[in-house]
Amino acid sequence: MHASEAIELAGERVQLLAERALFWPAQSLLLIADLHLGKGEALRRGGIAVPRGGTRDDLQRLQALLEQTRAHELCVLGDFLHGAVTNGAWQEEWRAWRMHHADTRIAVVAGNHDRQLQRHAVDWDLELAVEGVQRGPFELRHVPRTGSRHVIAGHLHPRLRYPGLPGRWPAFWLRPGLSILPAFSRFTGGLDARRAEGDRCIACLDGLVAELPSR
Repeated sequence: MHASEAIELAGERVQLLAERALFWPAQSLLLIADLHLGKGEALRRGGIAVPRGGTRDDLQRLQALLEQTRAHELCVLGDFLHGAVTNGAWQEEWRAWRMHHADTRIAVVAGNHDRQLQRHAVDWDLELAVEGVQRGPFELRHVPRTGSRHVIAGHLHPRLRYPGLPGRWPAFWLRPGLSILPAFSRFTGGLDARRAEGDRCIACLDGLVAELPSR
């Protein structure tokens, strides 16, 4: 087990990072999916008692990844937001974080939770990318589907059970022509990754990555 796993996708070397991100060194590009900023506040407004600090924790992890990889660009593959935009602490936390990373180009492929994003993208210093935007041999999407290029997507929040460990763990689900990233936010549920022939699943295990053993 290691903190990252180097693999080849569509002829490109990439790194799968234990903090639920993919780094493409040749492009100095960090890819994450399903950040879900403001989820805790949205749930509390709905009367559900959840702990505070989720946004701060996720942004601190993201900052550590940018410093570790020295990535020049960040792309969020959907669900940058969790829901409707309202004034809240998470927005101030984002603006402070964004000022600290003013030199980093940040693009977002809008997801199903991002209906309000277009109205606020300029204010939050974000670029909007269309679903299926092409980058080298890759097609970047929120909703997974196969295409003419290797697709990198999010949305499903894949998780799996790892032998000998309790619980379900976030995972990279690597399928022929399609790689699905785990949700970056720790405050999410997930879908069981059901491997078919030719699939690989690499779990994120508290700072380490490990491939699910072959059947």
